[in-house]
Order: sequence, then structure tokens, then C-alpha cells
Amino acid sequence: MHTFRLVFSTFLLLTLSLAINAQTRLTLTWEVLKYDIDATLPQNFSDRDLDAKATLSLKNISSSTATKLTLRISDQAAVSTVMVNGAKEEFTTSLEKIGGNQNLQRIQMGVPSVAKGGNVTVLVNYKLKVKANSGLNALSPVSSQFLPLSYWYPTPTSWYFNGGADYAPFILKVNSTNGLTAISSGQKTASGFDQKLNAQPFFTAGNWNTITANGIEVFVPKGMDANGEIAKELGNLAAEAKSYTLGLAGKGFDNPIKIVGVARGSGFSDGGTIFVDESVFARQKLDSQTALSVIEGIVKIWLGNVVKVQDDSYGVIQEGLTRYIATEFIAKKYGQDTANLERLRQRTKYAAISERDAPLNLLSPIDGYYYTATANKGAMIWKYLADSNGQNFYKIIQTQAADGELNLRELRNAFSEQKEYLDYLIENVTKMNLMIGLPQVSGSQTKVALRNLSDIDVVIDVVATTLSDKQLVNKVTIDSGKFGEAVFNSPEKIVRVEVDANKIYPQTDYSDDIAPREIDENDALVFIKREFDRQKYDAAEKNANAVLKIYPNFDDARILLARSQLANGKSPAAQKNFQDVLNLKLPTAQSLAWANVGLGQIAQSSGQSAGAKQYFDEAIANDSELSATLTARRERSKIGANGNIDVGIKTFFDSFDKAISSNNKAGIDSMVLSGEVSKFASGIAGQAQAWNTQVQQIDKIDGENVWVEVNLKVRLLNREEENGIAVYRLTKVGNDWKLSNVEIFEVS
Repeated sequence: MHTFRLVFSTFLLLTLSLAINAQTRLTLTWEVLKYDIDATLPQNFSDRDLDAKATLSLKNISSSTATKLTLRISDQAAVSTVMVNGAKEEFTTSLEKIGGNQNLQRIQMGVPSVAKGGNVTVLVNYKLKVKANSGLNALSPVSSQFLPLSYWYPTPTSWYFNGGADYAPFILKVNSTNGLTAISSGQKTASGFDQKLNAQPFFTAGNWNTITANGIEVFVPKGMDANGEIAKELGNLAAEAKSYTLGLAGKGFDNPIKIVGVARGSGFSDGGTIFVDESVFARQKLDSQTALSVIEGIVKIWLGNVVKVQDDSYGVIQEGLTRYIATEFIAKKYGQDTANLERLRQRTKYAAISERDAPLNLLSPIDGYYYTATANKGAMIWKYLADSNGQNFYKIIQTQAADGELNLRELRNAFSEQKEYLDYLIENVTKMNLMIGLPQVSGSQTKVALRNLSDIDVVIDVVATTLSDKQLVNKVTIDSGKFGEAVFNSPEKIVRVEVDANKIYPQTDYSDDIAPREIDENDALVFIKREFDRQKYDAAEKNANAVLKIYPNFDDARILLARSQLANGKSPAAQKNFQDVLNLKLPTAQSLAWANVGLGQIAQSSGQSAGAKQYFDEAIANDSELSATLTARRERSKIGANGNIDVGIKTFFDSFDKAISSNNKAGIDSMVLSGEVSKFASGIAGQAQAWNTQVQQIDKIDGENVWVEVNLKVRLLNREEENGIAVYRLTKVGNDWKLSNVEIFEVS
């Protein structure tokens, strides 16, 4: 099975690589020295085009004279003119498939002979059409956004090239006629942005309040985080992460760091600008995923922007080493238990795709599991190297990065003592499984059987836990494909044993690493939720306690325990567990949401309607998981506290209902924000015989956005009457409300 998968994956990736870029790193012709881009947002956003001109300074890095140039850009770009060294040049365009239904557009032209090491300047004038807004690109009167993977600017190398995309310093000017503030990376100048590090051009435009904390600029959507508490915490976290990273890098970098609250595109970072979900600023405390994203965004300034990370398998460094360092910082700031939970989540995510991934040296961002594999499997690889090399680990990395570039080939040579491990983990699919048997008493010793299902020898820590909770550690070598044994000399009974306790070997199955085996799933949460979803709450509670015995601060498991207890009528125990989650240092956003839902349900059952509503409001504002949000809304509706309904919003829905019922497509379109929910709008136009909206609740998001919860009664053509709940996002444009998203539509 693994052999077939390896052969097939190799063939597929090689085929895609040829389709994307039929060249290796050694045969690349052009390197971008600098981008200079001037982008103009439309005056009227019914015009769905971004007008732009991009000037690229390019260097011939091939071994011979170059006379041709190919640039790549979105297939939605209409190129009008190309100039080479100031002279107009003829060009042709063609499509380049990048998988699925996606294409890039090639812009091909001749250039005057450019000798090896010589430079050329190319200017491209073009319009980029944005049919529908997304997290990658968006055009609207209240927010616009263009990220690198929207392919919004021309560049020589495909973004999916397995040796890495083009990174270079850039100058960016964004022209906006509607008062939006543009944000990109680099220094803000009078005319735009000047990024002196290696980066990719991008920008977002919107309305924010700026809070500066510890030298870090945090851009909070206007009307959110009035006290600035979350913004200050994010700024302080970023400043501490920067100080930590500088210590590891052994060299300084002075680049502006900006944290930006966005409605879409959270998790993106480049050049010191980090996008976080706008809802972060409405939560009661910082969540683990946001913290990890911010820390990784800081580390990537070093590993990617200051030091150029390229060549085959670059993601093992840019994603994997970054994640390892970020997790180490979490251990330093929030404690080892919190970091261990992050590592648990990382290996669980990796194990979920380990049966279908490809070798790391063949992966490129075109693969759907690229980031899951390079970041999480990669982090385990770097942990192994750090544990094996001690204080020399970062010295080796600093030495290899001294020339301003870092690639995995050089690092593999530098860590030559771990060659067998690196070759196996990077050049092969994962097929390792380490297994442990029950402890067996033999005289004054306790013996534990071990097995190594892999093609390499392993050296691992086996940890035994005694009846008094004392831990004993035994380092054991197990030959490839063989059995082994760990022996513990302890007068006290050993009640639990674990193989590879530090989890430095990626495996296909982690459930057999511990004996006695209480958890029979790779994913500990699935082990609990499987019973919870079957409404077997006693079994779910038992499984949750088994998981928490191993990971006592695992907030997601404690939430499922509390929800099981609540379903079983154990309100006091459930209340304590929900509150314990809120008190944790760095819970997930989903855990925060469910803790508030649970506490709201408990308050509601005891007649504390006002307190219950506050908890439900908190869960809704959290906006991290659809199921938690929907449950909170349904529970809140039972209280019946509708609050004041904005007259303008009620008028909007009166007009909206009328336009739908009269099949007035133009009227519907006029009430929808440009570029948004086009499928929904076209789907209801001409299909409804009746459409009645009753506004129930309005929840403010920020100064210009609200969620509107409504009850719907509708009848579509040739169907019975249907009813249910819907949640719309409305956005204020000037004095008018516009429909900008359909968050929930539970109508049947």
C-alpha cells in the first residue's frame, strides 16, 4: 500500500511540477530584485477591476545569456502594455494549469540580450477583475484586500514552485478614493509602503483604530475592543516573541510589526504584518490559535524575510522550523503543559493526513495537505534535531544563515550526525509506528515490550509512571522492524508506560504509544466525541476523564466532559469544568465559546436570565465555531430579550422581502454589498413566491457591521412553506445598510 502510494504520489507531484514550472532551482533564469507597484481601487465598486502597474527589476541568474522572459499573474488579469527597459514590447499570453479548475496566466515576451548576472526592468500595465470577494482578493467600498495567492501582481516564478515563490523588497502605493486606510508590510511612507526585506507584495484597506503596545502597532476594526485590552496583549506578545526570536537569530532586524484585525484572511502573515480574525478583539481572552499565528508571524520575519528560505523542501524550514520555535516560545511564556497541548494538536493534525501524504522533499503548496505536513511533521523533525544537538542547534542554524540564505540541503549536511533520521523522514512517506506492551513484573524489575515498525533504528525515551505518580525514564534503542525492551528497577508498582514520550518521531498511529491502552483513537477528541454524539454521556464522561488524566489542561477535552456532565444533570460539576476552561492560560477559541454556552445554559436553568444572556452574548461574539454560535443563539432566543431593533435595519428587511417576493433582481442586487453573496442573491431572485423576515436580535460587530438574527418564513417555487433561523451580516455604506454575508441559514 505504501509503495503504491509513494509511486503514485511521486508521479502526480512530478506531473504537477512540470505543469507548473518545468525547471529546477538550478535552471531558474530570473530573480526579482525589487517590485514597484502602483494600485488604484475603483471609484465605483460596481466596477470590479483593480487598476495596476507593476515595475519589476530582474536579474539573470542562469548560466547563460537570456533573451526571453515569462511572467505569471492571475488569469483574470487583462494586460494592456508591457515595457522592457523603457521600450514597448510585444507579448503573448497563455494559460498555465495549477490544479483543479485553477489557472495562472503566462505573459511571454522577448527581451534585449541580458548577460549572466545582468539586469532588466519590466513594466506591466493591467486590470485585475475580481468577480466575487474572498479572503484572497476583495473589492468593496468598506474593505479591499489583495494577498499574494490571489496572483494579483506579475512575477517570474509560480507561487506553487516547490523551490519557493519569489520574495524581494518592494515599494507599494495604494490609491483609494473612499477614505479607506491601506496597510501592507514595511515602512509607511508619504506615498505608500517601502519594504526593504525579502517579501511578497500585498495590502488590505479598511477602517481601523490604531493601538500601539510595546512598539507594536495593532489595527483594531473601529468600534471594537474599546478598552484596547486584547490589542495590548497582542502587542506585548508580539514584542516578547520578537525579543525571543532575535536571541535565536543572533542578529537584529528592525522591521515594523503590525497586527491587523480582518474579516477574512486571518492567519496570513508576511514581512512583519500579521492578520488576525476581527472576532479576536471581541473575545474575553486571547486564544491559542491566534497566539500561535502571531508568534509564527514574528519568527517568519527571521526565517523568510531577513533570511531568504528557498530551494526544495523549503517549507520544512519556513513552516516546520517556525512552528517548532513558536511552540518553544509558548513553553517559555505559558508553561510546558500549554506547549505540550500545542504539540498534541500538531501531531493529531498530522496523523490525520499521514496515510495520504507524500515525502516532504516532493511537496509543494499545490498539495492540499502541504501546510499540515510541513508545519507539523516538520516541527517534530526540528524538535528531534534540537534534542540531539543541545546548545549547538541554533549555532548551526545561525552559521548556515550567515550568508542571508537558508535551505534544507545545507542544513541536512550540517546535521550530518542525524543523516539516517533526516533521510528517512524527508524522503519517505510516514510509515512508522512505535508500540508498547503492558508492564510485566519480573522479580525486582518491571519489563516492557516494545516494537518499532519502521525502516530505521530509533532511540527513544520510555517513561514509566508508578502508583505514587513518580516518573522513571529509560532511553532505549529499537532496531528497525524489530522488538525491544525497556527495564525499570523499581520496588513500586508501575501503572502506566509510554514510548517516545517526547514525540520526536512522526507516526501513523499514536494510540498504541501508551499502556494500559485506554484511548483507542489517534485523535483523543474523537475518542470522547464519538460517544458524546451518540448521546452516551456516561461513556463520553469516562473517556474524557481518561484523556484528562494524561493531559489535565486539555481544554477541548474538558469542554466535552462538562457538556457530558451537563447532559447527565450534573450541573455543579459541569459548571466547575466550564469555569476551569475560562481560567486556563491559553484555551482555544472554540473552548471559550462552548464554556460560555454551557455556563449560560446552567444560569438559564436556575432562572438567572440576565446572567444567561451575557454568557450567550459572549459565545456569539466569540464567532469561532458555527455549532457553538447556533446553540448560543437558540438558547438566547428562549429568553425572549429582543432588545431595541434599529429602524433602519427593519426598513432594510421590509424592502428586501418586497424585492424578493416581487422577483425584483435589480432591487435585490442594489441591497447587496458589491462582490458579496452573489450566489445567494442570484439563488433567491425569481425563486420565491413568499419571503417574510422577522428581525429578532441585532449584535454589533464593529462600527459599521452588525449581525442580524431573523426568523424566516419562505415559500419557493414548487415547494412547501419553510421556516427557520438565519443570521445576516449587514454593513453600513454611507447612510445605507447592505447585505454582506449570510452567516447562518437554517431554514427547512
